[in-house]
Amino acid sequence: MSIMAALLLMISPPTHADDSEAPKAESPYFFVDSNDPGTDRLPLKSTQVDVRIAGVIADVTVTQHYRNEGQRPIEARYVFPGSTQAAVYAMNVRLGDRLLTARIREKQQARIEYNAAKKEGKTSALLEQQRPNVFEMNVANIMPGDDVAVELRYTELLTPHDAQYGFVFPTVVGPRYNSPQGAAANERWVHTPYHPNGVDSPMAFDLKLTLDAPLAVKEIVSPSHDIDVDGVGSSHASVTLKTGADRPSNNRDFILGYRLAGDRIESGLMLYRGDQENFFLALVEPPKAVPATQINPRDYIFVVDISGSMHGYPLDTAKELLQHLIGSLRPSDTFNVMLFSGSNRMLAPSSVPATRANIDQALRTIKQMGGSGSTEIVPALRRIAALPKAADVSRSVIVVTDGYVTVENEVFALVRKNLGESNVFAFGIGTSVNRHLIEGIARAG
Repeated sequence: MSIMAALLLMISPPTHADDSEAPKAESPYFFVDSNDPGTDRLPLKSTQVDVRIAGVIADVTVTQHYRNEGQRPIEARYVFPGSTQAAVYAMNVRLGDRLLTARIREKQQARIEYNAAKKEGKTSALLEQQRPNVFEMNVANIMPGDDVAVELRYTELLTPHDAQYGFVFPTVVGPRYNSPQGAAANERWVHTPYHPNGVDSPMAFDLKLTLDAPLAVKEIVSPSHDIDVDGVGSSHASVTLKTGADRPSNNRDFILGYRLAGDRIESGLMLYRGDQENFFLALVEPPKAVPATQINPRDYIFVVDISGSMHGYPLDTAKELLQHLIGSLRPSDTFNVMLFSGSNRMLAPSSVPATRANIDQALRTIKQMGGSGSTEIVPALRRIAALPKAADVSRSVIVVTDGYVTVENEVFALVRKNLGESNVFAFGIGTSVNRHLIEGIARAG
């Protein structure tokens, strides 16, 4: 969940709230800040979730209804889970005919304004991020008999895993272990009561989802809930929870998977017209698996770190990796191997066909190598960039290293400069890899 400041909600005149305004993840009920055991809780009556997915972007609206069934004004808070990949962009709380709308404030300033409004008897709310995926909201001066409607809206970028895009709406807040070092700072929210996973909750829960994609939707499944699906095979699909007495409430996270990939490369375009700017979403979806006959021959250059820091376990692991990578090349491919430490050398003057004999020879040489010397990765990559390449051949450079260097920016610049000649992949080897280098090469190359 991405949010850089607290959200401060101050009362505005009774008005026409925008029904489309609505928001984010939820926990089963509010908790009242009171040591008086006679003080009633503020129970959650219902939760409605509306999800609209455009290609790979989910726009989620959550509406929750509560009611103060006690005899006195209360201050309440709840904890609700949220996706670590989402960004809250709108929130409001309605108490009867009073509407509280969100304004972004720096966190400390938001708390000052919240406390001032609370002392003046104004209804106010404060939303703060306690963890990347846990938010806590405080609402002050909720009057007896007040119906409270909380609306929250967020967007989330969905990423595919194994050719399937996944959307998760988290509904269960679990207990959090609080280490002694963080006890004081976290005590207030860690000890908030939680709703156990798998235990039925008493409130109504409903979720509706629509999916618009620039490509035909191939599959929609939910491992968590029974769903009704309409529109698979077209570019528009809808999902609702199955009706029935045995329909689950929000006692588990809602999980949905959908697949756009087919048997061939597909592309599509979605257009959106805004008030001041227009937007588009272009999507190119690779097939689930590309037949070997459709893969063009490539030239592979393996750049292997054999410096002193690679001695032992890292180098042994690198040898196993290379045995798998080089051993799986196709006869139509070509390859070469560079070994580098303080200096560098190529196994062959130029790339050779990936025949069984050439692969076996390369693997025998790699098996005998040991680790010693410094890690001169920049000269190694410069030499690779200078290697001649036929215009009709695509080249991939595979770097295998623990990354123990201080020249990351030089490496990134070199990779970016030569993207027209080759793309670069990196494998980090060892128990404590320089992730900045490995991930930076992946982004640049």
